[in-house]
Amino acid sequence: MNSELLYVFGTGNATVTNLYNTCFALRDGDEYFMVDAGGGNGILKILDNMQVPLEHIHHIFVTHAHTDHVLGIVWMVRMIATKMKKDQYVGDAYIYCHSELIETIRTLCRLTIQDKFYNMIGNRIHLEEVKDGETRHILSYDVTFFDIHSTKLKQFGFTLTLNNGRKLTCAGDEPYNPVCEKYVRGSDWLLHEAFCLYAERDIWKPYEKHHSTVKDACELAESLGIPNLVLWHTEDSNVAGRERLYKSEGKRYYSGNIYVPDDESLIAL
Repeated sequence: MNSELLYVFGTGNATVTNLYNTCFALRDGDEYFMVDAGGGNGILKILDNMQVPLEHIHHIFVTHAHTDHVLGIVWMVRMIATKMKKDQYVGDAYIYCHSELIETIRTLCRLTIQDKFYNMIGNRIHLEEVKDGETRHILSYDVTFFDIHSTKLKQFGFTLTLNNGRKLTCAGDEPYNPVCEKYVRGSDWLLHEAFCLYAERDIWKPYEKHHSTVKDACELAESLGIPNLVLWHTEDSNVAGRERLYKSEGKRYYSGNIYVPDDESLIAL
C-alpha cells in the first residue's frame, strides 16, 4: 500500500517571524483533512505553494482559540465562501471544534468578513461541535477527538487510524497529560510540540509558558513505545540548524525516528 502523506504547512509557535504557525493536513485520496490554519492569510500562499486546492478541503479541525491557530480560519472561511459564491466549490465545508470555539469562530468571522461570506456559515459552511472522546467519520478516517486538559485554554487533540493501519495522534501544543494515555498509547505516529531545546530552556523558558522541550517530548515517546515522533511548534531563532540540533538532543532520550519538518514539507506516514 502506498504511504499516506502528512502535509506540513507551518511548524512555528505563536510568536515566530521566520516560520508560519503550526498547522497541517492529512491527504486522503484527492481530499484533505486540515488541522488549524495558523494565524493569518499566509496559509493561502502555503496552500498554493503546496498545490493544495481549497476546493479539495471540506473538513477542518480547529484545536483551540489561540491566535496562531484560529485566525487563519477566518481566511479559510472567506476564501471557501468566495468559491462557493462563484460555483467553484462542490459540496459543503465542515469545521470541527469544541463547544467554546464555535462562538469564537462565528464572532471573528462576523466582525471581519463581508455579510455575503459570513452568511454562508450555517448554510454551506458548518461549525460542528465535537465532544471529548467523540468519534466522527471524516473522509475515510474514524477520528476520535479528546480534551488534552490544557492548563491555559480548552484544547482538543485527536487520534485516528490511517488507511495503512498505522495509528496517528495529534497531542495539541501543550505537554502531554497522563489522563490522555488511552488515546496516545499505541500510536505509530505522535505529533508533539517542542518549544525549544532542553539545553536552551533558560533562554526560552518553555515551562513558564507550559510547553515542552525536545527532551520532554522524546522521553514521553520513549516511555510510550511510539516509533515515530514529529516535533514542531518551535521557536525560530535558528531555522537552518533546527533539525540537526533537535535530532541531536532528542536521540539521547529516544530510540525511535525523529522528524523535525520544515514549513511546506511532506512526511510519508
